[in-house]
Amino acid sequence: MDGTAIDSLLHGFVVLLTFKNMLLMMVGIILGIFVGVLPGLGGPNGVALLLPLTFTMDPTGAIVLLSCIYWGALFGGAITSILFNIPGEAWSVATTFDGYPMAQQGRAGEALTAAFTASFFGALAAVLLITFLAPLVARFALRFGPPEFFAVYFLTFCSFVGMGKEARHKILISMLIGFLLAAVGMDTVGGSLRMTFGFSDLLRGFDFLVAVIGLFGLSEILLTMEEKLAFEGKQAKLDLKVVWRTWKSLPRYWATLIRSAIAGCWLGITPGGAIAASFMGYGLAKRFSRDPDSFGTGRIEGVLAPETAAHAAGTSALLPMLALGIPGSGTAAVLLGGLMIWGLQPGPLLFVEHADFVWGLIASMYLGNIAGLILVLATVPLFAAILRVPFPTIASSVIVLCAIGAYAVHGAVFDIWLMVLFGVVGYVFKKLNYPLAPLALALVLGDRAEDAFRQTMIASRGNLTVFWSNSLVGSITSLALLLLLWPVLSDIMKRLRKSGDGVPTGAASG
Repeated sequence: MDGTAIDSLLHGFVVLLTFKNMLLMMVGIILGIFVGVLPGLGGPNGVALLLPLTFTMDPTGAIVLLSCIYWGALFGGAITSILFNIPGEAWSVATTFDGYPMAQQGRAGEALTAAFTASFFGALAAVLLITFLAPLVARFALRFGPPEFFAVYFLTFCSFVGMGKEARHKILISMLIGFLLAAVGMDTVGGSLRMTFGFSDLLRGFDFLVAVIGLFGLSEILLTMEEKLAFEGKQAKLDLKVVWRTWKSLPRYWATLIRSAIAGCWLGITPGGAIAASFMGYGLAKRFSRDPDSFGTGRIEGVLAPETAAHAAGTSALLPMLALGIPGSGTAAVLLGGLMIWGLQPGPLLFVEHADFVWGLIASMYLGNIAGLILVLATVPLFAAILRVPFPTIASSVIVLCAIGAYAVHGAVFDIWLMVLFGVVGYVFKKLNYPLAPLALALVLGDRAEDAFRQTMIASRGNLTVFWSNSLVGSITSLALLLLLWPVLSDIMKRLRKSGDGVPTGAASG
């Protein structure tokens, strides 16, 4: 099977390596980087906006252009997260935890280089997975139903509570507020309206991108205006040697990179999504670190882990879309619609009936990510130089970008007011030292987790043992409960060790 996959991939490179397709690949990457940098637009929206332009193109050229927009957006999402603490993409929230502190410490070039390189590593791992496992994915993915989906989401929530360094009650309060906000709008299972209070704009609920722009972006501006009345531009090294120095330090983090890539690929195929993968990658890195309390203060591992996991998940999400017709992400869903418009039916037969198209797309994943890495690394000094601009000069531009990003999500002025409201909420949370990440995580995954749980309960007639009905869902659920109870269990073990050490001492003194 390996030889067949390699032969097919080489044929895909032959299909891809034409002047037209290479030009479309470069244009797509450049457009994607701008899409990723602009808060609120995002990969799915950028692909959706440009999808109509591809209807007159051949399917191979069209999918190369659109997929490369996606790769570029994946790279670009880290830029504003690190430089301004404004996640350009939903999956870049976890990158802000350590990326922004690194930029504040004058290590913007190092943080950007680490983010881009980790993004490439995660995407490469996912593309290798797609290349060799595409024929086998149907058997695995078909095992996932509502119980397995809920178990994955539950694992993500539990890992955040069990591994968080903040006070447990603050994490839970933040997460519960996120769940409450996620419940606003149309109940997708029962069809009823919940907590709309007569506002028609709330029928669709709170959009995650609008919320995250306010929570992380606008709140940071408000906090800076209060705490730093004398605004000063941050210094950033512009020497490209920082790229080489950062690369030399990366081998020591090989375990973090591999662990995050595996978690990301798994959540991309299942699909848990790039957002859940980024948070899980960050949580795993902190859990296995010798100094977990230093996370959030500018650890390079805190940038490598979420970026690797997010890109591995975002790329591997195309695997179930191609092999089964099951989109693993928002962008994959948009691309799925494009395939059908072009007269292609995703599924196992796609690899047989349209081999040129499939393997040309897979080849573009390799070249697109290599070209994207080179392009963003070449412009690291340009992005790092933004920090030298005095804050008053850029503050108004950042606020305008936030407003444009919020408006671009649904084309509604109401979303701008929601962004302002979330900005105030984020400001209050930061002043009270409440973590924002659990709120953002619950807001984006809460409705999906609720749907999966309710569908499971309906099918099982309320029997909770369904979450241990097979080895797959049982192992995920058990691991989630272990992570949730880990602080309590570790505390009990510490007390037992202390009491055990005290017995001989007491006996000797007696």
